[in-house]
Amino acid sequence: MARLASPSPGLGVVLIGHLLLAASAQAQVCTQSPSDLSLSRQLRQAYLDLLGRPPNLSEYAFTLKKGAITDDDLKELMRREEYYERMKGYHRALLRANISSSIYTQGDNRLNPTTDGAKPLEIRGNPSAPLRGQNGVGCNHAIDQDQCATQHEDPNLEGSRTTCRDQLGVPLPVSVDYNATQYTCTALAATTCADAMTQGLVPARHYYYCDMRQTGGVAAPYYCLPSQTNPITAVLTTEELDANGRVVAFTNPSAPAGQLARLERCTTNLTLSGGVKGRYVTQPGCIQREGYTTVPAPFFDTSGAATVTMCAIEAQTRDVNPWTMESCETGRFTGDRSCGCGVGSRRCEPGSGALHTARIDAVNTEPLLIADSVLRREEDYFSILTTRRSFVNGTLSQLYRQKQSPTVWFATSPAAQAVVPDLPIGNTTTWVEYTRDENASGVLTSAAWLYRFPTRRSRVNQFYGAFLCKSFAPPADAVPPSPEDSCNRENNLAKRCGCSYCHATIEPTGAHWGRYGERNAQYLDPVNFPRFSAKCRDCALNGDTTCDNQCGNYVMQAFDGAGASDLGLLTTYLYRTPEEEPNIVGGPRLLVERMMQTGDLERCAVKNAWNALLGRPMTGPEETLNMGALLQAFAASNHNFKTLMLEIMKTDAYRRVD
Repeated sequence: MARLASPSPGLGVVLIGHLLLAASAQAQVCTQSPSDLSLSRQLRQAYLDLLGRPPNLSEYAFTLKKGAITDDDLKELMRREEYYERMKGYHRALLRANISSSIYTQGDNRLNPTTDGAKPLEIRGNPSAPLRGQNGVGCNHAIDQDQCATQHEDPNLEGSRTTCRDQLGVPLPVSVDYNATQYTCTALAATTCADAMTQGLVPARHYYYCDMRQTGGVAAPYYCLPSQTNPITAVLTTEELDANGRVVAFTNPSAPAGQLARLERCTTNLTLSGGVKGRYVTQPGCIQREGYTTVPAPFFDTSGAATVTMCAIEAQTRDVNPWTMESCETGRFTGDRSCGCGVGSRRCEPGSGALHTARIDAVNTEPLLIADSVLRREEDYFSILTTRRSFVNGTLSQLYRQKQSPTVWFATSPAAQAVVPDLPIGNTTTWVEYTRDENASGVLTSAAWLYRFPTRRSRVNQFYGAFLCKSFAPPADAVPPSPEDSCNRENNLAKRCGCSYCHATIEPTGAHWGRYGERNAQYLDPVNFPRFSAKCRDCALNGDTTCDNQCGNYVMQAFDGAGASDLGLLTTYLYRTPEEEPNIVGGPRLLVERMMQTGDLERCAVKNAWNALLGRPMTGPEETLNMGALLQAFAASNHNFKTLMLEIMKTDAYRRVD
């Protein structure tokens, strides 16, 4: 909390000056010494530091009539809402509580409205490439997915069709378009492909290359051939015919290895990926669209409608791929045509992006409210680092209760669904208190902290800087190791020469966040994330380092002997000694308890408060003169932060600062 600059003098200042002169003449008590600031300047300074504004005329007059600023006066200021807002700013800076740049989203899970046909909601971003064949495209707005056998757009391309979904209900493509990246498509002056061929606009042998496509909500025929401006397709000049003399592929028999040698005609048939049922790849050069369907309105719908139309892939509600049993609760769901947005579309967001902004604001606010609650109740200040108390508004409530947007907000609910208060998602201003699970540890396990400091090492570094007033740096006499030294190849940074100066502390301390995921706000509970996973080990041994995206928190590659023997081990346990493993179990709360025993937390809190009130750090002589007394008063008050601020404001150093 930086000191504020004085406003420019004006009429109000002149009036205040007259009041001060009059009041000073009547004052019977004066607590100033000749070297102190004037009483009026002291009053102004206290108001600026505690409330963020100068006193008004009546506040000046009242205090100068008294002739002194008493402890009770300062305590009264610290009961005002302005003070608590000021302290939120203090803790926002201390905690660096802003995750705006920590949550990445390209809108890949956003449902966008459409304006033609059945006007279904759809995802049109990057997921459209693995699902439909091209980024930015949606489903067919004119074909009801479950009526696809009778509703046709391209009979010449679709063939006869009796089912619209596979055996487990996954929607199949209902229409196809040639991709403009590989093909050049020319609009035809006809109403249908049959009409175009009757008129001779499309040669009979190119029967399969007439493509009806939606343009402004109206289907029109296009004649599509491999692009001659694309060097990859321009060389596909050999036509391969079927038994009816119709071209089914364009080829380049002399294509060198690694270059496209064949481009088949587009169909609505899906190709299996790796031969695995349930995993599909789109046909090269083709956009394969599913139809639309009707579903209950999404959780973010405010229109009051009971149902909406939505693209059939997005409309699905499964939690796992029914063929492979792979989870739909991770970022992979957008590329799996069997997953969809989930019940109530909870895995997706509205296309405007406003909900994402509201979530960021809510996550940023939560740790400030935790600190605020400790100050208001005048509890031990260090409870901000250990309390299970927290708060949710409607945005956070539904994010946790419904497990919304797992592809962007990879966050574990801090408590069971029944414990998290149930507030309407649109209620962003009401905050309700609740108690988090036992693993919670104040602001140190809030989503804001975990996202803002995405790795265990960065969490340690911020904790040391903000709450211990320490930084990591090698000693001044440290000698860099020779590049040829074999110690440089040590993977355990706590032992690597040149790195161990800092990492001998950082690595075991970081284990206190070992049950929290990196680059997310996920709690790795021991039930679902045991210390060792045989499945992940077996995947690693088989060369599958992702294991269907299930083992990102486990050792999956061996870079040294320890890594080879620890495949399948939860990463936080790698290189940890038996003496350090309790850090993982104890979590951040155990770290705080240990630091309380050293006295470093108290000393740093004093330094931080001093810096905020005086606008500069303590000097060496000031620390010698004041630190002992301030620590004693702070401890005697059960670490009441208001008491600490009051004691600092009573020091000579504060009273003489202009």
